[in-house]
Amino acid sequence: MTLNRKLFFVSIVYFAQGLPFGIVDQILPVYFRLHGMSLTNVGLLSILGLPYAIKFLWAPAVDFIGSRRHWIAVAQFSMAALLILIPAEDPASPTLILWSTIMLFAVLSATQDIAIDAYTIELLNTSEMGMANGVRQAAYRVAIMVTGGLFIALGGLYGWGPIYLLSAAVLAICGIISLRLPAVEVERPPVTVANILEPVKDLLRRPGVLQVLAFILLYKLGDLAIGPMIKPFWLDRGLTPVEIGLITGIMGVVSAIAGGLVGGMFVSKYGIFHGLWFLGLWQSLSNLTYAFCALNPETGSRCIYLASIVESFCGGLGASAFLAFLMSICQKQFSATQYAILSALFRITGIIAGSFSGVMTTGIGYAAYFFLTFILSLPTFLFIFAAKRWIPNNSGEKS
Repeated sequence: MTLNRKLFFVSIVYFAQGLPFGIVDQILPVYFRLHGMSLTNVGLLSILGLPYAIKFLWAPAVDFIGSRRHWIAVAQFSMAALLILIPAEDPASPTLILWSTIMLFAVLSATQDIAIDAYTIELLNTSEMGMANGVRQAAYRVAIMVTGGLFIALGGLYGWGPIYLLSAAVLAICGIISLRLPAVEVERPPVTVANILEPVKDLLRRPGVLQVLAFILLYKLGDLAIGPMIKPFWLDRGLTPVEIGLITGIMGVVSAIAGGLVGGMFVSKYGIFHGLWFLGLWQSLSNLTYAFCALNPETGSRCIYLASIVESFCGGLGASAFLAFLMSICQKQFSATQYAILSALFRITGIIAGSFSGVMTTGIGYAAYFFLTFILSLPTFLFIFAAKRWIPNNSGEKS
């Protein structure tokens, strides 16, 4: 199969992956709040993020039972059915049925993520993963833009019932396409307790495992630590919600898509390792643009727009290399479990850093905190050569 054909299928499945997450993350909070849901219950919607964090617990089922395509399609058809049920319940007074429906939707979305990531790892050669991850990021973010922008706007104009039906129809179409995805033959071991534990054992017995785990934990730390304080910074600098949504938000998303595509091309040409250190360095340096804006308030909103573009673009650069690395080090027969574990790891430090971001910023100010996120991004480079030893020899690395 040609690379272009593979990239087409990657773009389809990752648009499908981004759509339900966008519904959970973008549409549901707006929908419920507009219908009078209390802030207490709106806050409880954050629980919907739990399945994405712990999806590695049921990832072995995707590894050992059935085909990736069937897991993807079943999840998409099931989510489409659940979306039809949501507008039938009163969002102002959510019942157990409504809470159960949206939680099951989140679980199915996380399950779809497991299967899509595993399918993509099996579909691609290691040397193709850089470009594929650029396309992957672009398709995923387009789906987020559709749900968080277009669908919310249409919901306000035409009512929310049609929007849920439209979303269900899109997911059903994705399910039909998923059933026709090219089959990828990977020999899988039989289901035994030993084999279920083998994906973890395989990672733990590799040389330099502690250094590589440290690398994974730290690579996106600076990027994830700055995230929670960006929008509060915009608001405190006087940007209106319209500016944030229509100007800065759109510019940031488009820049991230461009960064992902450029990063993917760089990794395809120069290899994963060079992408990790070179693109990762730009990812780290980009946080300083926000530190500069915070130190120079006279620069006004123009500085914030520029910082949004630079930080989003460079974040896309780093993500292309990092996601290609995570994919490349997974054994294809255990791709669902291993990628779910590895992708959960780097979120741990982000969650911890994000939980302390408000306290730190209150204590030291925006400028110092943004500079601190740059410092937090540097220790990962101490472990980058250990990570290099895990990259497969067929990754297209350049000397």
